[in-house]
Amino acid sequence: MPPSTTRRRRAEHLGPQRRRPQILDVALDIAVTEGISAVTVASVAERLDVTRPVIYTCFANRVELIDELVRREEDRLRQSVGAVLRRREVDADADVFVEGFRALLGTVVDHPNTWRLVYGSPDAEVADYFGRGRADAVTRCTALLRPTLVKWGMPESQVEKKLGAMVELWVSTSEGMVRTFLADDSWDPGELAEFMGRSVYRALRAAV
Repeated sequence: MPPSTTRRRRAEHLGPQRRRPQILDVALDIAVTEGISAVTVASVAERLDVTRPVIYTCFANRVELIDELVRREEDRLRQSVGAVLRRREVDADADVFVEGFRALLGTVVDHPNTWRLVYGSPDAEVADYFGRGRADAVTRCTALLRPTLVKWGMPESQVEKKLGAMVELWVSTSEGMVRTFLADDSWDPGELAEFMGRSVYRALRAAV
C-alpha cells in the first residue's frame, strides 16, 4: 500500500472536532497564498491529503467553510485589538503609543496569516467582515483619545471638531505599520513600533 494512501486513511479517522481546526488552518494558508477564491473543498482536501468526504463531515459546503474561516479570523482580530486598545493613562506620552504599537505587532507576529488575509485579500466577502473590525477599532480609539486630548489642553470645541480626523490618523498609521511589517522583513517589530509610536505621538501632540 503506498505511504500516501496509508497516511490518508489514518487521517480520515480523526473526528470532526480535531479535524475542523486543521481544515481551517489549511484554508487560511490557501486564502493567503492563492486568494479566497482558491479555497474549495477539493483544494483543502488535496492539501491535507484526505478525501473530500472527510471535509464534508466538518463543513456542509465551501460557503460554510469560508464563512467559518473568516469568522474565526475576525474573532482573532477582535481579541487582538481589544487587548491592544485597553485602558491606559489619560495623559499619554510617547511611551504609551510605542507600547500599544509594540503590542499590535506582537499579535501580527503570533498570527501573521490572519493579518495577511485582512490586508492582502481583495475579496468582498473578506472585506465585509473585517470592515466591522476596523469600525470597532475606530470606536475604541475614539474613546481613548477623547479624554487624552482634553488632558493635553485642547478646548472641548476643538476636540469635537478634530477628534475624528485624529483618530483616523492613528488607525490608518497602525494599518500602515502592519502592512510595512508584513511586506518588509528587515524591520524588527520593536524597532518599527518605536519609530511609528513616537511619530504618531508627535503628530497628535502637535495638533493640540
